[in-house]
Amino acid sequence: MRLGGGANLTAGRRSTPEALGRHVPMPNPVLEVHIETHAYGGECLARAADGRRLFVRGAAPGELARVQVTEERPSYLRARTVEVLRPSALRVTPRCVHFGECGGCHLQHLKYSAQLGAKGDVLLEQLRRLGGLETVPLQEAIASPAEWNYRNHVQFSLAADGRLGYMRQGSRHVLPIRECHLPEPRLDEIWPALDMREAHGITQVGLRTDSEGETMVILEGGEAGLPEVEVERPVSVAWIAPGRPSSVLVGQDALHYTVSGQSYTVSPGSFFQINTGLLPTLVERVLALAEVGAGDTALDVYCGVGLFSAFLAKQAARVVAVEASPSAAEDFEDNLASFDNVELYEATAAAVLPHLELRPQVAVVDPPRAGIDRAALAGLVGLAPPRIVYVSCDPSTLARDARALLSAGYSLAALIPIDLFPQTYHIESISLWRAP
Repeated sequence: MRLGGGANLTAGRRSTPEALGRHVPMPNPVLEVHIETHAYGGECLARAADGRRLFVRGAAPGELARVQVTEERPSYLRARTVEVLRPSALRVTPRCVHFGECGGCHLQHLKYSAQLGAKGDVLLEQLRRLGGLETVPLQEAIASPAEWNYRNHVQFSLAADGRLGYMRQGSRHVLPIRECHLPEPRLDEIWPALDMREAHGITQVGLRTDSEGETMVILEGGEAGLPEVEVERPVSVAWIAPGRPSSVLVGQDALHYTVSGQSYTVSPGSFFQINTGLLPTLVERVLALAEVGAGDTALDVYCGVGLFSAFLAKQAARVVAVEASPSAAEDFEDNLASFDNVELYEATAAAVLPHLELRPQVAVVDPPRAGIDRAALAGLVGLAPPRIVYVSCDPSTLARDARALLSAGYSLAALIPIDLFPQTYHIESISLWRAP
């Protein structure tokens, strides 16, 4: 790896296996269709002549478009937009030259206000169709203060020649890129200077920046040996390998974020929300829905480094937190060290929740994209908290978990989309569930 002419990573060249056989593509038909509505995943829904659902990339509702089929199944088809014959008033010119090929963005062709509307529509549809809710108290989506250059953390894959890129849309092949408009400006100055052509064993390269202006390059790979790095720019460099704790090769061992006056230490292997500018609002809305009282016990499941726990601990008599990641649990202990009313279980939610002996007044859950584990969800409803605040990053798994909450007697009292991921189809939401 070479960074700005002065950072060198000396190792053998990466190699990739040759294709096992020759793929002969079949001709894909081009159809003229009317685009009906948004669908989850950044696509829009149309209908083929035979009535099958047609999921179209790069389109907008109300448009008449020529689309080329890219995938055909018995019950649906997928296609990409070839030509827009009657454009929507919501359409804009995408900013990035890679849009349409790159899998990192999906909605650059829509005005930002239309992106927010689309995410609300998709969230509503998923909860009705998959969650079985007839009435959804959907609130107006909360916009990101920055539509571009908002990410404090980006992660690149490596092409065969070592160039940085993202996965192509609908593919597991890497698209080398020469521009990206999502990273914060500090990161945007650094990633183009990374030269990974001689980097051996590295599969992904992450860049992070914190509230203090510090930047970290995070190298990921499966090799046992640590890479050698020389750095002239003021960045830290960390190495992460599967099943091993992260190793700091250059600079400081963690980054530091401040959210509404609360400080957080975040190690290279720990998760932290990527849209720093929207975090105060996220915390504020979670706390408002949680309605924590001075004598309450609050449960924080999938607590990470303690983003919500620190604020819950300022209001509740007791906070019980659960986190499976050793790295995040260690950071949590540092970040919550000044509180004497906080307990942490370093284990999976499924291992802890069914065995807890407490009666929390509120539970905050912020699971990964896969949603709440089935055993963990059973354990959660067994504790019978009167209020559950669910922070979700995937409407389909939220909808699945909604069915279980409804079956347990909970009702959905509020649903707020919050746009942590502009230009992409990813939908963050906060929902409040009340016990009968």
